[in-house]
Amino acid sequence: MVSIDGTIVATALHTLTHELHTSLTWSTWTITVYQLGQIVSLPIAGRLSDSLGRRRMFLAYVTVFTLASLLAGFATSIYVLIALRFAQALGGGGLMPSTMGVVADLFTRDRDRWLGLVTSFFPVGALLGPTLGGFIVTYSTWRAIFFINVPVGAVVLLLLLLLLPPARAVRVRIDLPGAGLLGAALLTVMFGLNQFADRGVRSPLPWSLLAGGALLVAAFLRHERRAEQAILPPALLRRPAFAVVNGINIVYGAAAFGVFTLVPTYAQLAYGLTPLAAGSLLSVRAIGMAGLSVTSSMLLRRVGYRAPMVLGFLILAAGLLLISLPPATGPFTWLGISALVCGIGVGIAGPPSNNAAVQLMPDQVAAISGLRAMFRQTGGIIAITLSAVAVGSGPGEAQALSRVFLVFAILTVLLVPLIFRVPERSAA
Repeated sequence: MVSIDGTIVATALHTLTHELHTSLTWSTWTITVYQLGQIVSLPIAGRLSDSLGRRRMFLAYVTVFTLASLLAGFATSIYVLIALRFAQALGGGGLMPSTMGVVADLFTRDRDRWLGLVTSFFPVGALLGPTLGGFIVTYSTWRAIFFINVPVGAVVLLLLLLLLPPARAVRVRIDLPGAGLLGAALLTVMFGLNQFADRGVRSPLPWSLLAGGALLVAAFLRHERRAEQAILPPALLRRPAFAVVNGINIVYGAAAFGVFTLVPTYAQLAYGLTPLAAGSLLSVRAIGMAGLSVTSSMLLRRVGYRAPMVLGFLILAAGLLLISLPPATGPFTWLGISALVCGIGVGIAGPPSNNAAVQLMPDQVAAISGLRAMFRQTGGIIAITLSAVAVGSGPGEAQALSRVFLVFAILTVLLVPLIFRVPERSAA
């Protein structure tokens, strides 16, 4: 449910803009606010499960996600839908850490095998989400995108009540103020950028919001240096390699996952593709990712981190460049080839980017993995928000999106020299 909902809405942005009488700038918030909600919930979800009991919190997360999905299907305003998507993400963001915790508790023997099995289901959602969303929007209503979660959530709740044994709760300190400051900072910056499209660069409101966001970021970093259970451990903040690796992860998230969610919208606006055809482009990318990520993972011990990262980023840039260019064949074929190229690039660059972050502090794999996801989600939020601003202030939506893909292709290439500062596999 969670991985599908991360991509399923991308195919409905054009429809949401029309039926809720809003702009594409506001429609894209249904994606960015979902990522924001997960950023807020991911760092604290695991600790909440440890503190209050996995069964209790698992039930709570599923309930929040399912109820928010039901209400989102009845939304009559883009602002109400955005708020409900945030609530949906708060529940959904807690499910991944809770799942890992439950599996780790129940399967003490061959734990790694069972964790790998459960994790393997999440890419299936990313693969099915866009096509499922396109099918629903084409043959039904966008509201069914959210209603479809309700019966699934009800079944999951029933199974959890019947099958999941109660877990012993322990007292764990949780950095709730840190999560709140981080969420407030990102939300303020997002809203400030959004106001540039609505009010223009001469309005004092967006500049004031950006200044407020900067102050909240400073307050968050100051708090993290003093917090006992910080979301960003101070030991990592003091390491230059951490800044390099996660700076790369921000751009990686922006180019690989953020701006690419707008490809279905671009396909509908520029070439008149149906939501089903447009959504399948994300599935094509997922196929490329899945095929190359396994190969890339197997080669890391031989070639290290830097070489596949450089190759992957350059291929990703080539795919984004192809999207921005006029098609040399039929639009669907051209965009399909471009999406596949992007997926190959992401598949090659993904595993070394993951392991380069983890190796900085191997004794804190869980914390590093959560931070890596948080930085990538942050990059995705920034990319979608900036893209929406560019579309809202540009001469034409399709033309503006084409330029956005070109800009991110260039940024991805410019990032390559920074990769050579990533510690290699043999580094401590």
